[in-house]
Amino acid sequence: MRVPPLRRYRPFYQAASILVLGMVIGSVVYNSLYHASYNKLWMNNRDMQLQIEQYKEDISTLKKYSKQPTVIREIKIRTEQKNETLDSLTVKEILQMLAKDLAALRGRSVFDIDTDSKLTRSLLDDKIYAVREKSYSVKIRTMLVMEGVLQIWVEIGAKIQTGTDS
Repeated sequence: MRVPPLRRYRPFYQAASILVLGMVIGSVVYNSLYHASYNKLWMNNRDMQLQIEQYKEDISTLKKYSKQPTVIREIKIRTEQKNETLDSLTVKEILQMLAKDLAALRGRSVFDIDTDSKLTRSLLDDKIYAVREKSYSVKIRTMLVMEGVLQIWVEIGAKIQTGTDS
């Protein structure tokens, strides 16, 4: 039995290999676009969930303290970042954890802010928050009370690992 020469089928093999290579490259491009859009959608969804939780908390405290004009009704936390840039979702998760720690200041008199700020600074100075298996340190820079709104500026930085982990 004779084996036909493969030279006759070479153009077919080349065309088939180009077709398969094009399918593979096309699927890689489509998959990368799909995952990029899904990641953006997930981050947007998580951002909206964090905002909804914050708004619900603000509404409940505003209803609770609406009759008392000299108390802290709302806490707004703003960030000042160090050299590195953090993604917005990580920053918002850190701010949400910080807001839970600062929730005890709601309903306090605005005239007692001097003692409360000293206590808050001593408790939260260089506090470490873990978000997505990374540690971040938070320093309170400025606290300001105006018209029942406590505004806090914090600095968020990555925790520098010292020593060896066991």
